[in-house]
Amino acid sequence: MTSNAGVGTATDPPDQLRDLDGQAHREWRDAIGWGVLTLIGLAITALAVRAGAQLGTASAPFLGWYRFQIGPPSLLAPAVAAVVILVSARGWLDRVRWSVLLAWSYVAALSWALALALVDGVSGLTRALSSPEEYSADLAAVGDDPVHFVQHFTEHAGQLSVAARGHPPGPVLLLWALHRVGIRDEVVLGLLITALGALVVPLVLTAVRGTCGETAARRYLPVLALAPYAVWTAVSLDAIVAMLGAAMIAAGVRASDRERTGWRAARWAGIAGLLAGIAALFSYSVPWLGLALILLYFARRRPFLNLASGIGALIPVLAVSDLVGFSWANGLGAAHADWTSRIVPYRSVAWWSGISLVALLLAVGPPLFASLRKVRNTPAWPFLVGAGTAIVFSVLAGLARGGVEHAWLPFFPWLTVAAVAPQRQAGPPVPTPLLLTALGAVAAIVVEAVLATPW
Repeated sequence: MTSNAGVGTATDPPDQLRDLDGQAHREWRDAIGWGVLTLIGLAITALAVRAGAQLGTASAPFLGWYRFQIGPPSLLAPAVAAVVILVSARGWLDRVRWSVLLAWSYVAALSWALALALVDGVSGLTRALSSPEEYSADLAAVGDDPVHFVQHFTEHAGQLSVAARGHPPGPVLLLWALHRVGIRDEVVLGLLITALGALVVPLVLTAVRGTCGETAARRYLPVLALAPYAVWTAVSLDAIVAMLGAAMIAAGVRASDRERTGWRAARWAGIAGLLAGIAALFSYSVPWLGLALILLYFARRRPFLNLASGIGALIPVLAVSDLVGFSWANGLGAAHADWTSRIVPYRSVAWWSGISLVALLLAVGPPLFASLRKVRNTPAWPFLVGAGTAIVFSVLAGLARGGVEHAWLPFFPWLTVAAVAPQRQAGPPVPTPLLLTALGAVAAIVVEAVLATPW
């Protein structure tokens, strides 16, 4: 009887040991590759700071400021990481029912995000909600008439918070609605927003299961749950955007399943589009994630599903435009104008184009290196290519000038999907890259200890 992958059997221990040795060697090689690139990037960042480059931040490659914060709450994150890694190493994730695994993935991701946020104490859950530069500062502008607020959103964008100027009205309206139903306490709000954002992990796992199979999804769980970018997911409206994007792709995977045809497939494709349209009311950049959906449909030879998803995506955007008068295109233009006047003169595109990639390396962690190396070996390549294209375009267009650790949150979970891909196409499954996962968790703990973010 064959045991779980990565564990020796009575019949072929030499082969299994060779596989384990090879896996360990490859993980160390990927870790060293990631480390070398990261160190080179940090050296370039230090050079930019020393040269007096216009970066607009005191904590390049991120936005915020550096400090050193360590105390009793700092023990929470290492404890959560140790539990998640131990559970995976023991093979428990290979044995439990799928529904239990999804529940565990959510609990692990939520615990990880909260543990990192609580390094700063309770303020880690409230700081983003009390900042004058964040969405909460605009609740008074909504008042008792959200329709009027949306109608004149673009017109009055210059009077809103920095966060609201760069986004559609969705985030402000969500906070307003939560206040209206009586959720006003900042700690409770912070917990609720973080809980919603953590749903991205089970949604991504569902999409990976539908494209790569259940084994790959199970082994991807620790990589996702302990991702370094969790530093920025707590109390983040961008994490909710990431959740909507993940739900969109999960619905698209379900629509394009070979066993689902006709109206059943079109219905799920329409739901995927509807989710994309709702996400677009929260972010101007998330429509780029739709490229992953388009590539998925073509890869699965279901191109006509793009029509259903396209119609679904237009429904929320056009409905808001017709019913309350908010033009998504005009809002995008206003956001770009604000970015041009507020960011462009003070942040060098030449330096930030490279420094943003350093932020990417640190935020996504060592699994990124393994994923890029094996991108051709996974059926989930449309996700990685779609998300990667959005990031490359952002850099080449000069739009990445600080804050990508937040702006790119909807794309990060898809960039490491090939970390659990076979070493060759259609090859045997590989064990969870626990070394890379652990190193990424350490990177997150260090970043949280030395970086104070405005969020």
